[in-house]
Amino acid sequence: MNNLSLLTQNAVQPLCVEFSQSLMKRRSITPDDAGCQLWLAEKLRAMGFDCHHLNVNGVANLIAVIGNGPITTGFAGHTDVVPAGNEDAWRYAPFAAHIEAGTLYGRGAADMKTGIAAMLGAWHRLLQTNSPLTQRFVWLITSDEEGEAEFGSKEIKAWLDKHNIHLDQVIVGEPTAHSRTGDTIKVGRRGAVSARMTIKGKAGHVAYPQQTRNAIHLASAIVHSLQQLPWDAGSRDFPGSQLQVTHIDSGRFTDNIVPERCEICFNVRFSHQFSFNSVRSMIEQAVTACTAEAEIAWERHCEPYFTNNTASGSLIDVIEHAIKTNTGIYPLMSTAGGTSDGRFFAGPNTDVVEIGVPNSSIHQIDEHVHISDLVTLEDIFTQVITTLMTTK
Repeated sequence: MNNLSLLTQNAVQPLCVEFSQSLMKRRSITPDDAGCQLWLAEKLRAMGFDCHHLNVNGVANLIAVIGNGPITTGFAGHTDVVPAGNEDAWRYAPFAAHIEAGTLYGRGAADMKTGIAAMLGAWHRLLQTNSPLTQRFVWLITSDEEGEAEFGSKEIKAWLDKHNIHLDQVIVGEPTAHSRTGDTIKVGRRGAVSARMTIKGKAGHVAYPQQTRNAIHLASAIVHSLQQLPWDAGSRDFPGSQLQVTHIDSGRFTDNIVPERCEICFNVRFSHQFSFNSVRSMIEQAVTACTAEAEIAWERHCEPYFTNNTASGSLIDVIEHAIKTNTGIYPLMSTAGGTSDGRFFAGPNTDVVEIGVPNSSIHQIDEHVHISDLVTLEDIFTQVITTLMTTK
């Protein structure tokens, strides 16, 4: 029976829908988990998972483990959501998890409580069969993905390292689709870093420029130098790197005074050909060549990741086949978009793939997902887990 047939029946909603509503009705705005992970842990314990709660600086993290074997697969996601904004502007209350005409409305409908619910629904279906586990599976859930991400997945990764748990592959339930579930998966993300640069000059009367150092002129030279940096142009698999100046401020304006200080803010999005350290080194060299009177404060750096293992039996291969079986299409493999918590788990020996429902309404008023897309995601996860459970 296909998903559309399921929707037209008067039967009880699929588990992933029920689970989504239970999570979405909790007002878990970053970093407040609002009990989502306690609810989730109760469900996972009933399935046999060993659950660990890791609370750091007001951030809730959940790690749940089941099975043993030579391969460890992680299921990552976040229970936090962004604020709803003007709640009066919503068609339905943002935390009511209202269903209308086959569509589920509310904060977290796309990003990404439904992804967690689809994973949970898939596990619930499979563990009812009492199939033997030939691998170890680990849930990795945080309430700090939409925020600074300082005490979320980064702390989870540190906990895994401390307990000698190596992740061979990680599935992230972020919303990746364009039009319908399965049409796009993410196999990488660019790195990102912001910076705030302060340039020091010397103030003075504009009529006597020889007695001054114009901080704006110095800043202009620096911006020009930054625009000449040798970034990569990108490839078919990965967007190129780029630097964008986002703000310039020389303080209060006075018509006849040369400014003694100028602040430049910029953001860099960089491919897997760079690391934060290589980006920082290249930029600092360029700035130093212009002036020694500049200080740079680096903010919120995120490393890139790229999974290109498409061999038979690889995580990408397993997910592709599950999508083809359940939707009739093969997915586009994308690396577009912003950052994700997949970066904390990715590495030379850890494949990371993101797959989820359509992302066209994330962070918006009337965020929503079609129930058919949600059920399809549960079906895909069910086949993926079934395949992984029997892999030796």
